[in-house]
Amino acid sequence: MHDELTAIDIEQMKKELAERKIRAAELREEVQRTREYGDLSENAEYKCAKQAFNANRSRIRYLENMIKTAVVITVDSAEDEVGLFDRVVVYYPEDDETETVRIVTTLRNDVFTNNISKESPFGKALLGHKAGEAVIVRVNEKKSYPVVIKSIEKGEDDPNLKISSY
Repeated sequence: MHDELTAIDIEQMKKELAERKIRAAELREEVQRTREYGDLSENAEYKCAKQAFNANRSRIRYLENMIKTAVVITVDSAEDEVGLFDRVVVYYPEDDETETVRIVTTLRNDVFTNNISKESPFGKALLGHKAGEAVIVRVNEKKSYPVVIKSIEKGEDDPNLKISSY
């Protein structure tokens, strides 16, 4: 499976990858330095250094794989339809609540800031629909709920919108 990412997503990953490769050398030196403290079974500094080194190495592999397999997409959508990076005001009739969300690529998904992945059930349900339309969000085979699209504010790919760290 290939992740659909924007050019800015890939650029941010390349930047992080370059920084992490520099950091890898520093972390390797830290592992070697703390290894000299003696008994490794009771060497907390060594264990911490090794964990940081392995986490960094894991993130490097992840970023390299994402960059290698990504499919670059554009941010085109009709002016009156929900598209990538648009802010959408949705109404939940069952709860009588309104919320503003932004549809983003998977890498920038952050539910705490209402940045919702286009790959999520919620994002998929909204994409391509217009203001005033009611859509059904299908969470799984047994659970679904209605939302009404109240308004759409067209957006652009924002380089300040960070990719998720994991």
